[in-house]
Amino acid sequence: MKLYAISDLHLRHTDNRQALQALPAHPDDWLIVAGDVGETLAEMELMLRTLTERFRQVIWVPGNHELWTMPSEQPPLRGEARYQRLVSLCRSYGALTPEDPYPRWPGEGPPRILVPMFLGYDYSFRPDHVPENKALEWAWEEDLLCTDEVLLHPEPYLSRSAWCAARVESTLARLQALPPDCSTILINHYPLRYEHVRLPRIPRFSIWCGTKRTEDWHLRFRAEVVVSGHLHMPATLWRDGVRFEEVSLGYPMQWKHRGMSLERGLREILPGPAVRPL
Repeated sequence: MKLYAISDLHLRHTDNRQALQALPAHPDDWLIVAGDVGETLAEMELMLRTLTERFRQVIWVPGNHELWTMPSEQPPLRGEARYQRLVSLCRSYGALTPEDPYPRWPGEGPPRILVPMFLGYDYSFRPDHVPENKALEWAWEEDLLCTDEVLLHPEPYLSRSAWCAARVESTLARLQALPPDCSTILINHYPLRYEHVRLPRIPRFSIWCGTKRTEDWHLRFRAEVVVSGHLHMPATLWRDGVRFEEVSLGYPMQWKHRGMSLERGLREILPGPAVRPL
């Protein structure tokens, strides 16, 4: 029995949909889908219908793309209402979400709890010399503007930062209540640490990539592995003896350039590598 993870399926693209359909069954294994499935409820349902038939258990956390309010969808759902609609859709297929009780890993090994999270971002992934109220201006200097600024609405919160703050606080309360004898697998669409936002071509896009409030969560909450996506730069990184897995598939030109397929893009989280780096 294994735990796999993948993110950024971006099913708007035909090649990605075909790759999803070609994925073989893993009837004994669990799968984490770490956000950015697509932009529409139909794409979300395609993922759920396909993957819940091929894996024993699917766990989903939202990316930014799922939370976009698309003009083509009626009635339009914004902010928290859209998120709750996605949660409801997942539950109708038996997939777990950040709103469900955190499951214990049923496979071999020490006690572990899988922690799917929805945290968002607050523009704090930026250099110290850039003030908070200048973060967007700093990105605009490099002609960067995330589509979230147009399509990702935070209602009923006043801002995306306020939504992020609320999500961080509610998640903290749940994490602090976990039994101390269990390690965790922390799962979030965005990286938990600023240093892991490796975007050499567009470094100022970092402001849409997470929150510094989570910088020490891998230590505070006994993480064995931290799973994230969003960057479209799959990699295994280590910090403080903790394994960080960026599990993005990405757009067709990206995964094809890497010689990947969706099957090859599945990242093994558990049991994972037997040897840790020194």
